[in-house]
Amino acid sequence: MTAPATIRPVRAVNVLVGVDPVAVRPVVDPAAHYAIRHAVFVEEQGLFDGSDRDAHDARDDVVHVLATHRGRPAGTVRLYPLGDGEWLGDRLAVLPEFRAAAIGGPLVRFAVEAAGARDGRLMHAHVQVANERFFHRLGWRTCGPREVYVGAEHVPMSIPLVSPLTEWLTGPRPITEP
Repeated sequence: MTAPATIRPVRAVNVLVGVDPVAVRPVVDPAAHYAIRHAVFVEEQGLFDGSDRDAHDARDDVVHVLATHRGRPAGTVRLYPLGDGEWLGDRLAVLPEFRAAAIGGPLVRFAVEAAGARDGRLMHAHVQVANERFFHRLGWRTCGPREVYVGAEHVPMSIPLVSPLTEWLTGPRPITEP
């Protein structure tokens, strides 16, 4: 008979299990939200002169969203209703130093869930051509030919909105195609 193996203590290791360093939530203080948009759309991409802010930013029904990575502002998106259950998601921006940190997916998923929770049935977006495949992987579909939007080539995309909470409370809703 062999002697049982001796269990030796190992040194402590810090492991984060089930802790996501990315947090996404509606904006409380819009300064970081606007700073990220300015850095990406005005300074980096040159899509706007001076500022990317518009009349939609002042609307009461606009949802401004901020993503943080380990507590640091990293990305943003804006969404607002168009009427008749349709929403527009726009101004999706992630700072360059966070683009490899998987910030975009949580921002897009949060926007879709937020619009669905507000009784939206369909969300639209004008997506920069380079990001079309990324949106396809998130369940979006291309719904028209390429277009010039704010001076750059974009593709119109949409996704049906079904909030899990809404569906749980009311049952599945029929999804109407645009």
